[in-house]
Amino acid sequence: MFLTLFPISHRRYSDSPAVHWLQGFAVWLVARGYSRKALRGHVQRLRQALERAGTVASDERWTSEQLTRLFEFPTHAHYPATEHNFRRYLMENGRLICEPEFGRFTSLLAAYRIYLLELCGLVPQTAKHHLDTVYTFLCQSLAATQMLNALSNQAVEAFIVATGQRLKRQTLKQTIGHLRMFLRYCYNHGDIPTRLDSIDSPRIYAGERPPRALAWDLAIGLLASIDISDPGGVRDHAMLYLIAYFGLRPSEVALLKLDSIDWRSRTLRVEQSKTRSSLVLPLPEEAIQVLKRYVRDGRPDSTHEALFLHQRAPAGALTSAAIRSVYRKRARQSGLPLDGSSPYSLRHGFAMRLLGRGVGIKTIGDLMGHRALESTCVYLRLQIDALREVGLPLPVSTAATRGAS
Repeated sequence: MFLTLFPISHRRYSDSPAVHWLQGFAVWLVARGYSRKALRGHVQRLRQALERAGTVASDERWTSEQLTRLFEFPTHAHYPATEHNFRRYLMENGRLICEPEFGRFTSLLAAYRIYLLELCGLVPQTAKHHLDTVYTFLCQSLAATQMLNALSNQAVEAFIVATGQRLKRQTLKQTIGHLRMFLRYCYNHGDIPTRLDSIDSPRIYAGERPPRALAWDLAIGLLASIDISDPGGVRDHAMLYLIAYFGLRPSEVALLKLDSIDWRSRTLRVEQSKTRSSLVLPLPEEAIQVLKRYVRDGRPDSTHEALFLHQRAPAGALTSAAIRSVYRKRARQSGLPLDGSSPYSLRHGFAMRLLGRGVGIKTIGDLMGHRALESTCVYLRLQIDALREVGLPLPVSTAATRGAS
């Protein structure tokens, strides 16, 4: 690789004491679609930084402070970009020590993070949500000179009241759950003298908010409004097409890989996150052409296994949050009355079309990836025409009948 990137000075890289870092970093950059010019610059700056610092150990893990010191070249404008990319490379390969920075609460929350990960079995992203909630609570509830044992029921109540004014009930319930777990942890470890985790939670009722389904003509109009003359439009059209025509969740679209498409058998394999199962969907000719156009004209030239990638380097996989942002952008540009809708509106519209064509509830639930039949039955509440047909006639009393006669 060094011979290709640096035909004249390649020995300077292959013979460098930091060759293992340079080689891995270069491969990572190639996989994320960086141009040859950008790749050369990043590898060159990393070599200069590592050789200057003398950091070449193959088994070394890094801290954020070490990385900051490594790239202290204030006269060069591009070193911050190289530092950012090298940091991402280390994180993805488990070589970066992520130390939470929570001010005077760092030691407490670092221990609590270990508790969440190792004893509660939470994934790192979920643990981060817990820690963010707890840190906000501690900062608002304790003065600069107060210790943890100064927490009181009044402080907990004041925080929940203030938080409830800006959050919906569903989100507030989640926040209270984070707080309960932390306060129970503190009491069990002797950090607070009394139990403070007995907190009332807002009531959430199943089916209180029926899904919002997007009418089929609006879904077609949205897809037609996307400009497919540029790679970004081709990608966005393909993603929203899969949601509208197959009812996929944004998270399921984000998990699709290149090998999820079987071009020979004309099928698409979808990993359904909630049911932890795989669903193989047949692809009609129109869907085949949409996916072929994206792979040919819209997908960056990258060795990344994910199907849908960022258009700009690094060409990593899109997340479900990014797909939701794409929907909001395209809905705004379409000029259609789509305010308040989301990608799930396309998904719910798909379920309503199946229901209108007489497809059984169990089949719809399997296609939608629902764990329970109750999740699918909520669509019956939206099928107004069908509900009118099953309505019983109003009873007429005998006395009223006689009077009319």
